[in-house]
Amino acid sequence: MRCMHQSRVYALLIDTPEADAAPAAAFWSAALGATASPVPEEPQFTRLHQALPGLATFVQAVEDAPRFHLDIETDNVEAETARLLALGAVPVAQWLECHVLRAPGGHLLCVIPVHSDPGAFKAQATTWP
Repeated sequence: MRCMHQSRVYALLIDTPEADAAPAAAFWSAALGATASPVPEEPQFTRLHQALPGLATFVQAVEDAPRFHLDIETDNVEAETARLLALGAVPVAQWLECHVLRAPGGHLLCVIPVHSDPGAFKAQATTWP
């Protein structure tokens, strides 16, 4: 029996090689008219406040090639991961509670626990069977 769960796109991440993360954050902050601020508890992230209204936006320092990826937040990581795998995504990695998947076409996405305000999540998320 499948359990009902909810999910929604939470964030757009601008993945940038670590050596270029600070200049990339400065560029995207200026280009998008956003205020950039480091995330103290997760130093690989720089938040771009109000860059894309309604969507959290971050520059993320990575040890990989530059790319964009989406974070999908959910109240049931396992169920949402299974739903996306059934749609054709393939698993790439798991880090803590985050499941990294590759969608058909090659794009990365992460399935994460709810990070936004619970009220906003409930109001904006899609309910899945």
